[in-house]
Amino acid sequence: MPHLTTHVLDAGSGRPAAGVGVTLRTAAGEVLATGETDADGRTGLGPDVLPRGDLELRFDTGAYHRASGTPTFHPYVVVAFSVTGTGHLHVPLLLSPFAYSTYRGS
Repeated sequence: MPHLTTHVLDAGSGRPAAGVGVTLRTAAGEVLATGETDADGRTGLGPDVLPRGDLELRFDTGAYHRASGTPTFHPYVVVAFSVTGTGHLHVPLLLSPFAYSTYRGS
């Protein structure tokens, strides 16, 4: 089964986003894991075995921006994705105060 990692990059500052709170949940809202990005904007989350099906990563982007004194439009970002097989899953988040994007990384 997959292991999950994420990487948050702050496009506004051109640096990794350290200290972003991240929660991994099932689509039904059950919390599977919590964490915070490190100095490089990275964190590994979740149990060693992720359940198949739909999951969500919730990034606490509002607290991150408030800590730096930057106004923001998105108080949090939820990225929904499906676990369909085995292997490593990497879900990056590219963040700015008024926009974000994500994709399936490698």
